[in-house]
Amino acid sequence: MASRNFYIQLIFRVILITLTSLGVAYALFWERYFLMSFLAFILVLQAYLLITYINSTNLKIAYFFNAIRNEDFTLRFPEKVSIKSFKELNHSLNRVNGLIQEVHLKLQTREQYYQEILKQANIGILTYNEKGHILYANPTVEKLLNHKPLNHIKQLGQVDEKLYSLFAQLRPFDNKLFQLTNEREKTQLALKATALKLDGEPLLLVVVQDIHKELEEKETDSWVRLIRVLTHEIMNTIAPITSISESILKYFKKGEGLVAKKDLAETDITSTTKGLQVIREQGGNLMSFVQSYRSFLSIPAPDKELVSAFKLLEKVKVFLTQDGLSETVSFDVEVAPKELELYVDEKQLMQVLINLSKNALQSLSNTADARIKVLASRDNHGKSFIAISDNGPGIPPELIDEIFVPFFTTKNSGTGIGLSLSRQIIRLHGGNLKVRSLPNKETTFTMVFD
Repeated sequence: MASRNFYIQLIFRVILITLTSLGVAYALFWERYFLMSFLAFILVLQAYLLITYINSTNLKIAYFFNAIRNEDFTLRFPEKVSIKSFKELNHSLNRVNGLIQEVHLKLQTREQYYQEILKQANIGILTYNEKGHILYANPTVEKLLNHKPLNHIKQLGQVDEKLYSLFAQLRPFDNKLFQLTNEREKTQLALKATALKLDGEPLLLVVVQDIHKELEEKETDSWVRLIRVLTHEIMNTIAPITSISESILKYFKKGEGLVAKKDLAETDITSTTKGLQVIREQGGNLMSFVQSYRSFLSIPAPDKELVSAFKLLEKVKVFLTQDGLSETVSFDVEVAPKELELYVDEKQLMQVLINLSKNALQSLSNTADARIKVLASRDNHGKSFIAISDNGPGIPPELIDEIFVPFFTTKNSGTGIGLSLSRQIIRLHGGNLKVRSLPNKETTFTMVFD
């Protein structure tokens, strides 16, 4: 309504100026100079009033938007004015101002609500810009990082220089672990970084969490599972030795004394010989088991160098071909990009790749149209990975959490340290070995390198 009145006023004033201009032209044509001067004065006055009318509206709207931009909601325009169009315009501006103020108050309330949630959260939340200036740090992160208040990541150098270096080098999608030690305790921190933008400025959001308790629970669970497997393996080895020893002892002992040499039967001596052979074999198995345990604990630090992923996987394919890769099994290698290079210990990674490929090959013994695919590439975060997939029977869901436990095996032969050794080697490379299995469809072991 206000805009319609404004346009009516504008059109009316333009018509008056047009008529006055025609009058000036008429007076000039008939050489009536006094009338022409009077109309010219009226024309200038009308033009001035028109400009003032338009400017007053424009200035009013400009004041309104400036006040909104400065979050000044106290500005009020008078609604008791003689000009009806101005009255309606002022009323509309006041109404819009009230609505914006209401929305602003709701946003402030919501912001305070979210701020309180962040303050009460049991995980640390920190945001900082490219220059290291910290825009927000909740109380939890100040407590975890042992510094308050936090204004710049350089302050973390006062806590631990390595901690500052870690934050300075953090990039989006990074996941890092850091052990922070102070006079009272050791804290195991997990850090996860995410990129975001605020008013066009790139920021890094870092979530910090104390995972000490979770690690202790995981460690205890790992020890329980390991001890269970160790107990099973050792008992399986020791039990026959104990049983056979008791049987042999009966041949040579009677009551509290020993059996006389002349009373020994030839069958007893033969049985004793066979029993001692079994004891020797079981002892050898136990020695091999202990040696496997020692090899698992003494993996050397990787001697890393840049290695062509394509050449490395081709070596694995050649090795498996010479080691009995059947023509009935399709073994495909894909590298994308072709020039992909990995910063790894070639010998150690070859050991892992051969072990995983052999496992896949063994699982396909009764599978028609057997296929193994090895893919080397980069994920969405730019991290290099190698994935080995097969279409064998897969891993039962109840065993998926057990396969990386040292000495756990479902095979009739083998030490059961292949997968745990492989995961340990990948971890020494700063990466991780994961598995995903859909029974009777696809099983994939993925090595991700940082």
